[in-house]
Amino acid sequence: MTTEAALADLDADQLRALAGRLMGEVRHKQALIDKITHENAVLKRLKFGVAREHFSVDQRSLIEDTIDADIEAVQTELAQLNPQPAAAEKQVPKRRPLPESLPRREFLHEPDSTLCGCGCQMTRIGEDVAEKLDYQPGVFSVERHVRGKWACKKCERLVQAPVDAHVIDKGIPTAGLLAQVLVAKYADHQPLHRQEGIYARSGVELPRSTLAQWVGACGVQLQPLVDALKAEMLDHRVVHADETPVPMLDPGSGKTHRAYLWSYCTGQFEANKIVVYDFAESRAGKHAMAFLGEWRGALVCDDYSGYKALIAQGVTEAGCLAHARRKFYELHANHSSQIAAEALTHFGKLYDVEREVRDSNPEERLAMRQAKARPVAEALHSWLKLHRQKVPSGSATAKAIDYSLGRWAALTRYLDDASLPADNNWVENRIRPIALGRNNWLFAGSLRAGKRAAAVMSLIQSARLNGLDPWAYLKDVLERLPAHPDQRVAELLPHRWAGSAATLAQ
Repeated sequence: MTTEAALADLDADQLRALAGRLMGEVRHKQALIDKITHENAVLKRLKFGVAREHFSVDQRSLIEDTIDADIEAVQTELAQLNPQPAAAEKQVPKRRPLPESLPRREFLHEPDSTLCGCGCQMTRIGEDVAEKLDYQPGVFSVERHVRGKWACKKCERLVQAPVDAHVIDKGIPTAGLLAQVLVAKYADHQPLHRQEGIYARSGVELPRSTLAQWVGACGVQLQPLVDALKAEMLDHRVVHADETPVPMLDPGSGKTHRAYLWSYCTGQFEANKIVVYDFAESRAGKHAMAFLGEWRGALVCDDYSGYKALIAQGVTEAGCLAHARRKFYELHANHSSQIAAEALTHFGKLYDVEREVRDSNPEERLAMRQAKARPVAEALHSWLKLHRQKVPSGSATAKAIDYSLGRWAALTRYLDDASLPADNNWVENRIRPIALGRNNWLFAGSLRAGKRAAAVMSLIQSARLNGLDPWAYLKDVLERLPAHPDQRVAELLPHRWAGSAATLAQ
């Protein structure tokens, strides 16, 4: 049935309802375009009007990289919302030829058949050549894609092999080079101005503004994959959560304020190893609530108050035994406390059991915890209550004891649930690479840049969790993503990638 026929079958009320819905969609899309267009204008004003004297050389390089990446990301999103006709495409600067000294590999693209539909044999009348800069770890090379032109003299038909889809349309980088830039920036913590110098030593001039544009465009293209990764993580019952501060720049003032990178990952004993980062401008609990949404599983976390609203709405709280132990460790290290030393002995016995059951199946783990760990936990609880009566309120010892007693139900919940870990160290280890990288970042250049970093790092760290080489993973994903069906994007997630990549290679 044609669209006109379908509309003819609708009565007036249905037509009005349909028109109202369509107008609502148009208004929503236009509002989104206006918002992103405004953001684009702000970014361009920052790029060309930033007060450079407020920043050091390294700081200025980082903010310029961030702005260029943000502008490219905004323009990519605008292009997806409002595609422009070919005549309106932006003018791009003329590229310098790729160095002749680089090794070249030639790829020939010819039509499957050179027999014209009229029955004549077509004649090759020329070719189009596109050179793309490729990167294998430590080595640059050039891919020469030669597309022969075939024409039929009789009917003047012209045939060429189609161009493969690329993440950077009409750009010079291959997926291997894009993967290298992303891994160097978000896994090896090399800012783009440092990468520019590294590549120059290999004889390739890649301006940091160009690298930033690639990063911005890749961030937009990879976001659906990160959304799918988050959805799969929230299908699991057990999730770990933690957060770490990251300075975020306020370009208008030349200063930074404290933003936070939140880290979420599947449970330590889950089969699927997933970690997803979320960048937020503060540590407020509303960010955790917005991220987890309707999820109502067991959340392994510390005693941070930002999680309390979630727990009040039905999320099960699983405490961190390591945090409780750490209170006594600091007390013993700083004051040689005998009480703290006794507490550490009890905690040590609990961890002895955890080391013993780490590789056990759930049934064995639960049985061992009940038989060996529960008596130790009950003895520790009695010991804590006894010694709390002997120490003055407000003392460091009292605070350490009160922390454990106040959270006792959450701290010991793992004893009755084999899927729960004893502590939150699993996610703390996932957030450690970010803490190490801050020395090179200095700060996040913008909220958008922070969210883009969180997205790409989610894929990189999830790949590492699953024993993958992040560069090989991202290279393959960036090659396949432009032509991959949206409804099957979950096939490209790190915990599934190895199998799907092997299937395609056969």
